[in-house]
Amino acid sequence: MAQEPDIFDIDTILNQWPFKPGVIAARLIRAGDGREVIQMRIEMGLLQMEVSGRPDGEHPGGAETCLEWLSDLARSQGEAFAMNEAQCLEIDREFLQFYHRRICCLALRQFARAMADADHVLALMDFVAAHSPNQEWTLSHEQYRPFVIFHRIQAAAMLALEESGGEAAIETINQGLDRMREVYARFEAAEEFEEDELVEQLNLMKESLRQEYHVGKTLAEQLADAVSNEEFERAARLRDEISRRGQSRPK
Repeated sequence: MAQEPDIFDIDTILNQWPFKPGVIAARLIRAGDGREVIQMRIEMGLLQMEVSGRPDGEHPGGAETCLEWLSDLARSQGEAFAMNEAQCLEIDREFLQFYHRRICCLALRQFARAMADADHVLALMDFVAAHSPNQEWTLSHEQYRPFVIFHRIQAAAMLALEESGGEAAIETINQGLDRMREVYARFEAAEEFEEDELVEQLNLMKESLRQEYHVGKTLAEQLADAVSNEEFERAARLRDEISRRGQSRPK
């Protein structure tokens, strides 16, 4: 006689949603209490994440996130504050959780959420740099800063495309590349910037948008050319136009 399935069995869910190597499989669903959650299919199961706050729904130290909790501690203790081993482990947990949700949001075209999660991780990195127990631990996180910025640029560009069109998306990528270039310069690796795979992918994305949406040089690109060629009157007109568009663009 066949046994009744255990109430905790998830075979049906996994069988109806097969894992595909190399594919970020994510979906938004309604939980039993009606709240929206994100699910991510992984090789031997699935992850379920809250859509806001900390992905696991926990409140470290009673705060919204580990970053908020430790930032409050740092403010109260002053310059003497340095993270202990347990706090470092909590930081690492939060890094990983926000990574998983960020890539899910990108896959789901939830671009504003992906940007917010990238900003959170970048703020975590800044906090680590300020309060790390040692330089080695700091660098173990800083090595991922270009990758997080890369995701943020992708999300911001796609959001700009949806809201303002191809030229705005391309300009967003250009601004993001400038930000990434500053990171390479800070770590004395400026000569590696143009050859970086992430930079190449962003340049390919930019040119793909340029072709698909028939975008010539953006106003900012034209301004850079005008300044380089000492066409100062043209540069002034372009600055005025950039300022005008910036003021009229929805916030």
